[in-house]
Amino acid sequence: MGKLFLHITRMHFQWEWLCLGVLIIGSVTAEIENEETLHADVEVEDFDKQSQEADAERAKSSLEVVYQTPKPTGEVYFTETFDGVLAGWVLSKTKKEDMDDNVAKYDGRWEVEELKENTVPGDRGLVLKSVAKHHAISAMLTKAFIFDNKPLIVQYEVNFQEGIDCGGAYIKLLSSSDDLNLEYFFDKTPYTIMFGPDKCGEDYKLHFIFRHKNPKTGEYDEKHAKRPDVDLKKFYLDKKTHLYTLVVKPDDTFEMLIDQSVVSKGSLLEDVVPPVNPPKEIEDPSDKKPDDWDERPKISDPNAVKPDDWDEDEPSKIEDPDAVKPEGWLDDEPQYVLDPNARKPKDWDEEMDGEWEAPQIPNPKCETAPGCGHWVRPMKNNPNYKGKWKAPMIDNPNYQGTWSPRKIPNPNYFEDLHPFKMTSVSAIGLELWSMTSDIYFDNFIICSEKEVADRWAADGWGLKKLVASANEPGMFSQLVTAAEDHPWLWVLYILTLALPVGLGVLFCWPAKKTDEDTDFRKTDVSKPITKGELKQREELEDDEIELIEEKENEDTAEDERREVEETSRELTKDTKKMGREAPPSEDEDEGGEDIDEEENEVADGSQGDRSNKSGSEDEMKEADESTVYGDGLLKSVRKRRVRKD
Repeated sequence: MGKLFLHITRMHFQWEWLCLGVLIIGSVTAEIENEETLHADVEVEDFDKQSQEADAERAKSSLEVVYQTPKPTGEVYFTETFDGVLAGWVLSKTKKEDMDDNVAKYDGRWEVEELKENTVPGDRGLVLKSVAKHHAISAMLTKAFIFDNKPLIVQYEVNFQEGIDCGGAYIKLLSSSDDLNLEYFFDKTPYTIMFGPDKCGEDYKLHFIFRHKNPKTGEYDEKHAKRPDVDLKKFYLDKKTHLYTLVVKPDDTFEMLIDQSVVSKGSLLEDVVPPVNPPKEIEDPSDKKPDDWDERPKISDPNAVKPDDWDEDEPSKIEDPDAVKPEGWLDDEPQYVLDPNARKPKDWDEEMDGEWEAPQIPNPKCETAPGCGHWVRPMKNNPNYKGKWKAPMIDNPNYQGTWSPRKIPNPNYFEDLHPFKMTSVSAIGLELWSMTSDIYFDNFIICSEKEVADRWAADGWGLKKLVASANEPGMFSQLVTAAEDHPWLWVLYILTLALPVGLGVLFCWPAKKTDEDTDFRKTDVSKPITKGELKQREELEDDEIELIEEKENEDTAEDERREVEETSRELTKDTKKMGREAPPSEDEDEGGEDIDEEENEVADGSQGDRSNKSGSEDEMKEADESTVYGDGLLKSVRKRRVRKD
């Protein structure tokens, strides 16, 4: 029982170490995964199963990709892949208003070309090529989109191939108009929706702006959707192609997605600034605050009088009269002296620079003294100082609260419950200015069905994503790159490698053989059991329990063992000596015959009465048995020796 308890205790201890190691490794792995997926705040929606299988079969690696120009699978209002001839797109020939002619022209250059990195052979896009210039290009929709009972879905790809310093990559959906001329497309051209990324400095934006028509005045106001809650920085700096999607629904809600993950959503009535509907009441612009309006909550007590003993002339600090000049104060030594090691520079010109003087340094003699120079008493707070007297403050009995103009009904109030019904759209345009070149645009689509947009994304952006993933560096390279940016990750890497090794050594290293294991094997030897042995084994179990408690201190147990062995040897010698010195008596002879008979009975499997044995013979047998049963019998021998003595 004792050995079983020890084994269970040892296994429980090892399991605690194993659980601790697993927890630490898990936390390290989670930390590394967090660094690799920094700012990933939204869950990516999967493409439909059919598109995944098709993309996986034809994009096994970047070298085996067979690109096919995406084709819409349903009703669309506009699509453009830029894979063929650039037809239908019109460059602006006008210029911006209220600017010098040198900078007002839309003379920025556009090109149709492949991506610089993670190229998909055959796939091309529209690229903004110029720096610090105005760019404007537009195209008519296949058919106008009317905001009626179908959602508007606008989707396209952007890749900031050189990063982005200051510039935008947004698009404008131009409002339908009889006089719409794309050759005169510029910043003042009326649009219905503006959507897309924009960045300047450290301000990363994703615009969704729609122009709302005031039903009373007929004027248009821009309504800006609230900023997304996620960090957009990585989408601008990782030089990967990202998919931007805007969904505006007839129930007056909207969603903005990046790489098919929702980054912002809300209501056209509640989540735009300024609100679509103006307030019912406004402050009366003609209302003025009365001259006698008292807004002071507290005033000085007019009945308070300065006490007669209040002396405003007392200074706040006075010299401490109890101060004593420290012993050893050097009154005749200045705090600073001229540097004796200083030398006038060779290029010093006294006519130009004046008379040269050595710089001053702290007086070395003052370093070991309490102080140098003229001693002045230190200052302390003046106990009689009260300062300038002021009357205490009391509640203003005439307080009337903070004044505000009265409210009047808003003469311009209106209520538009369905701002989704915007001005219809006839064209799409890019009117941009950028300090960074090589901004890549591709795969424009305007439709009303999510399945059509997802299929279009799978055939275009999905293929680019697979190629980029295939060209990414391996796990080891990513870990090294992450550690270069965050050196503290090296500690986690070392711990991650060291823990499995340490746990392996802990569980696999051969355990040291202990006396308990030897005792356990010795007691397992099968042999005939007599009544005396059975009784001794019962005593042995009690002794083993005591031995388990004593094993807590190995040094003490080892000394005890040696003492028992010594006692056993002395007992054996004494017994043999007694046998040689004392002649056998008749009783002893009879006892000997009884012993022989008992041995025969034991051999036949029977049990005899051992009450006729002499004390010396019992001790002899117990000493012999002690060599078989180990430490437990040795302790029994010692106890019997003590009883005999």
